[in-house]
Amino acid sequence: MAAKLDYHWHLRKIMADRGLFSTTDLIPLLDKRGITLSSSQVYRLVVERPERLSLKILMALLDILNCTMDDLIEPTAAAGAGTATRTKKAVGAEAGVGDLRPKRARIRGVERP
Repeated sequence: MAAKLDYHWHLRKIMADRGLFSTTDLIPLLDKRGITLSSSQVYRLVVERPERLSLKILMALLDILNCTMDDLIEPTAAAGAGTATRTKKAVGAEAGVGDLRPKRARIRGVERP
């Protein structure tokens, strides 16, 4: 089975290293490079980890921050990618609820008529 890959997005840290502490500081810098984004789009780009990213935006960020892709994107192994064993769950058990479910009562030593 192929290893699952994940990544860390370091845009906020690199911006802070370059003295850019507000997400709106990127708007005019991106606009100079022909990229127009709203303040909410830039905020999401900085604060959240993007799932899809235009190569034009990526190249503009690299140019603005004078960094490489290795500085901005750090590949990592996905959490839980190394585990090969799976635990069995009872039929109908929901994730995270298993310990809270009552156990079935078993009556022993009583004779039934």
